[in-house]
Amino acid sequence: MSRVGNKPVPIPEQTKVEINGSSIAVTGPKGTLARDIHPDITATIENQQVIVTRPSDQKKHRALHGLTRALINNMVVGVTEGYTRELQIIGIGYRAEIMEKALVLNLGYSHPIVLVPPDGVTITVQPKENKISVQSIDKELVGDVAAKIRSFRKPEPYKGKGIRYVGESVRTKAGKKAGA
Repeated sequence: MSRVGNKPVPIPEQTKVEINGSSIAVTGPKGTLARDIHPDITATIENQQVIVTRPSDQKKHRALHGLTRALINNMVVGVTEGYTRELQIIGIGYRAEIMEKALVLNLGYSHPIVLVPPDGVTITVQPKENKISVQSIDKELVGDVAAKIRSFRKPEPYKGKGIRYVGESVRTKAGKKAGA
């Protein structure tokens, strides 16, 4: 039995959920999100909650049950609260700034890296702390953009320089030892 799939998704007061067959649209104070779910899985609204059910106990249906419930919950939380992912830049001379809605990163390469965020994503920079904040109502989009920014200069294992998530710990290796 899916423990995640069996939990109902509570709908807050300002949020409205519409289900048309296999498509779900969630509208809230921060915006609107829509998604198609697998045709085998059914979602219904009862008592200000979204109930997700599956047709059988096959492994495929059990997996889709929990996934669908989690995706719907992420949509509801996104349109009410939104999602934020923070990254930290560590390294001498590494910096980030916003120019004309684009993120410009100077990461020790011969050229600056320019990233134009997709629609619905807001990127802010705190230059004194060398922090980048990625915000959106779509959790998947926030994770994708943050991972792309991190991929420009991943933390290296000797000094730990690079871009990392706030709170991420990077295991550092010992350098070369002097021969005896």
